[in-house]
Amino acid sequence: MASVQQLFSLEGQTALVTGGTRGIGQAMALALAEAGADILLVQRDTTNQSTKTAIETLGRRAQIYTADLSSPTSISALIPTILADGHKIHILLNCGGIQRRHPAHQFPNNDWEAVLQVNLNSVFMLCRDAGAHMLAQDPSLPGNRRGSIINVASLLSFQGGITVPAYAASKGGVAQLTKALSNEWASKGISVNAIAPGYIATEMNTALMEDKDRAASILARIPAGRWGKPEDFKGAVVYLASAAAAYVSGEVLTVDGGWMGR
Repeated sequence: MASVQQLFSLEGQTALVTGGTRGIGQAMALALAEAGADILLVQRDTTNQSTKTAIETLGRRAQIYTADLSSPTSISALIPTILADGHKIHILLNCGGIQRRHPAHQFPNNDWEAVLQVNLNSVFMLCRDAGAHMLAQDPSLPGNRRGSIINVASLLSFQGGITVPAYAASKGGVAQLTKALSNEWASKGISVNAIAPGYIATEMNTALMEDKDRAASILARIPAGRWGKPEDFKGAVVYLASAAAAYVSGEVLTVDGGWMGR
């Protein structure tokens, strides 16, 4: 029987992470590294080295692969390139995402398509390609597992939001995609889960935080009495990536200071 420390260890595993240059994605990438994983970072370019450097400071390996989540062609080439370099992928963390705000009756097609492409289509493609790779591996991970896939959902997987119809549609889609993939892969030793962040003080929410009335009304509704921080996601991502969550799949784990309980 593995100890609790062993259950949460990611020693010897490799995680592929999108959206890891800042905010929640960066905090989660570093948490996976702290738990023992080496990290493959998917970035638009290599100019931002901060996450890579921080991972290496922890004594783990990190490598940047460039890909554009807005381009299906670019995403299709990503995992074949990684595998050709001799890597195995044990953990996939889909954290890349964009936001566009307009009143629904004026929401432009190009913004709708951009949000759905980055937030949902790219997530599906990476799940599909990483999942196919994991299915082809022996179940050699602790607990006879083949891997863990963690998608980033949102409170707007459950709620509709205001002036963000594309984002809400994309994140609703991420939650349902997570469940659909879990139904096929959980029996094969691949857990597929999502983390739904609440209101977190990151760049994506600058517009909300600068709207004083809206920011005050949000804060008043969060039982924890504060906006979330990227560090609030370290425990959740390590849990879902590890053997500790071997019997957890198809779950959308909400990290929101109690918001959904109101």
